[in-house]
Amino acid sequence: MQTNFTAEQLTDPGIARANEILRSCVHCGFCTATCPSYQVLGDELDSPRGRIYLIKDMLEAGRPADAKTVKHIDRCLSCLACMSTCPSGVHYMHLIDHARAHVEKTYKRPLFDRLLRWTLAKIVPYPGRFRLAMLGAKIAKPFAGLLPDARLRAMISMAPKEIPPVSRNDDPQTFPAMGERRYRVALQIGCAQRALNTDINDATIRLLRRLGCDVVIPKNLGCCGALTHHMGREGESHNQAARNIRAYLGEGELDAIVINTSGCGTTVKDYGHMFRNDPMAADAAKVSGLTCDISEFLQRIGLPEGAPKDLRVAYHAACSLQHGQQVKTAPKDLLKRVGFTVVEPADSHLCCGSAGTYNLLQPEISAELKRRKVATLEAKAPQVIAAGNIGCMIQIGSGTGVPVVHTVELLDWATGGPKPRALADLP
Repeated sequence: MQTNFTAEQLTDPGIARANEILRSCVHCGFCTATCPSYQVLGDELDSPRGRIYLIKDMLEAGRPADAKTVKHIDRCLSCLACMSTCPSGVHYMHLIDHARAHVEKTYKRPLFDRLLRWTLAKIVPYPGRFRLAMLGAKIAKPFAGLLPDARLRAMISMAPKEIPPVSRNDDPQTFPAMGERRYRVALQIGCAQRALNTDINDATIRLLRRLGCDVVIPKNLGCCGALTHHMGREGESHNQAARNIRAYLGEGELDAIVINTSGCGTTVKDYGHMFRNDPMAADAAKVSGLTCDISEFLQRIGLPEGAPKDLRVAYHAACSLQHGQQVKTAPKDLLKRVGFTVVEPADSHLCCGSAGTYNLLQPEISAELKRRKVATLEAKAPQVIAAGNIGCMIQIGSGTGVPVVHTVELLDWATGGPKPRALADLP
């Protein structure tokens, strides 16, 4: 794609990176075939190629974002299926992130939209606040139908039937390896996950300890910055990321930083890019280099083989894992290795519609994507659905009666841990 940025514009590192990405696009349109929002809406401007044209026009002109451009950028899930499909290597993630930051700086949203996004940014990344918000939503659930805005109704409906008690395993500490210590790893404990499902971190810690890992929960660890980053709130996201970089490196030598929420993993692996022009560049790159998904780490260090089990597991591939991190086979291979029968739904590359806060800010599109995803999963007649991202688990779980668990919960159970609570009713 030909671009026409001025020499002065290209002195801005963000514009320079956008220029590189735009020039790599050859207009082929392969991305439209795998874009969930285009699949649902059928509008070229709701495809990656269409958004690329809108972003190019906005950035080249150096103008503030307008309502039309914002509408189509907001409808992007950042699922990154387009990056898996693109034959030209267009790094759409960095382009859409830059566009969102530009929108946040130059476009004044309607008052209610601003309040809604501010509320999400100030509540979801903070487990204590999020717990209180979910308690309020739980109380308000019977009256959700009276709310005039679909986004508010979506937020209320997100509240789980039960809010789990705080897990003290998430407090800063070191869990010693069982037996001989082979590795020393830090665990990213997440933010929303700590309020929605404490079993995931507990299972991860148990499993890693049995495999010979000291598991470090760093001091001063907080949200990775993913949520605010994808809302274009660069200042907040970079502050959150910087805090975590200091927290990780303050724990001494680590063999890995293990993450069991793939949405977080995609962002932490990109810290090196986020801080490339910052004094923290070297530290950020080191953290990114150490970071791996729990399935990647388990595949690296080895998992004991298990006997066949009479349980049919449908594996849902989270977009942030299969597209954002290009981790496609490790979770399935591990589940098969410990004895589970693993099946995959049709169109496994398509998003379930969760996508961070997307299911709250774009509830109609999200609901249709959820309906399609649940239908393809249930078509495989599974006894359980496994996923590697808490957002996907909540999204899919709200649309099916099939129990949904994290992949690591099944791996923990198969190698000596307790049966996942979500599977209590299974024989």
